[in-house]
Amino acid sequence: MPSLDETTANETTFLERIDEVIAEFVEARKPGLAPLGPEVLDFLDATAAFVLGGKRLRASFVRAGWLAAGGPDGDLTMTDAAAAIELLQGSALVHDDLMDGSDTRRGRPSVHRDFEARHRDRGGLGDAAWFGRSTAVLMGDLLLSWSNELLVDAAGAVASEAGRRAIDLYDVCKAEVAAGQFLDVVAQTHADVSVDEAMLVARYKSAKYTVERPLQIGAALAGGDDHLLDQLSQVALPLGVAFQLRDDVLGVFGDPDVTGKPAGDDLREGKRTVLIARTLERCDEAGRTRLLALLGTDDGVDEARDMVQVSGALEALEQDIAQLEAEADDAVDRLGPAAAAALRPLALKATRRAH
Repeated sequence: MPSLDETTANETTFLERIDEVIAEFVEARKPGLAPLGPEVLDFLDATAAFVLGGKRLRASFVRAGWLAAGGPDGDLTMTDAAAAIELLQGSALVHDDLMDGSDTRRGRPSVHRDFEARHRDRGGLGDAAWFGRSTAVLMGDLLLSWSNELLVDAAGAVASEAGRRAIDLYDVCKAEVAAGQFLDVVAQTHADVSVDEAMLVARYKSAKYTVERPLQIGAALAGGDDHLLDQLSQVALPLGVAFQLRDDVLGVFGDPDVTGKPAGDDLREGKRTVLIARTLERCDEAGRTRLLALLGTDDGVDEARDMVQVSGALEALEQDIAQLEAEADDAVDRLGPAAAAALRPLALKATRRAH
């Protein structure tokens, strides 16, 4: 089994390679689209730039699943599959920012705001906001198409049964994240939300898509059997929900210089997160009415944040995260030392982060 230093060094090399794979993939597709003109090439460059960098958690979980199934570290098939999942993540982020009306992503303008500004700067005809929104939809679609292409290519490089299983899991992942995002959208149309309802959104919007399916796709590509995939689910689901709960905390209390998002953005957007559900269950009727009135407003962010803090909901959510971490940790122990070496650092990276 590799030492901790070796595991960390291999992870660093792997993450650097993800950016290289994505850049090479985009460059290889430029010649086919070059006849469409310079504006399309600029669009491709912007698409490639959007998906470079980031935490690469999903890619790392693909690698962890691959290693848990006995796959050799540094394998090109695994790296390509991990890059494909990062392209899928890029697609989801572009569309998520559009749906949320977010102005920034990682401290830079979100895609729809970026192209809105480009339209204005060049004096384009028509509505600049419409142009930005339309471009964001198309960029998300392009990233989804590229993700599918790269994943299918990776799956084709392994035994047919393993490749087919990985593609099936990938297809399920795409459907689950769309359904989870829809649940999130629907939740914003409800005046109230229960903890159970918010947890369901967290499970499908984040836990399965961020941890479970990437882990299983990596393991499937390396020939992992159904028993291993089930064991990985026992790690992934509590860990993935804990990841989303940490996002809930950062969406209210995160440092914008670190998160790249304005402070209290979830409150401003009126998100019905588990943190908000925990707050509502601790308020009396007058408090519930007040908090619901504050959600989704610019002026109510500070007061709503104070209500979350005073209610004890933040402390309760930290307890939720700790319990979920313990469940995931127990499940990692059952996997054995090789899988644990790959998964334990990722578990901490997912739930004890500042961005």
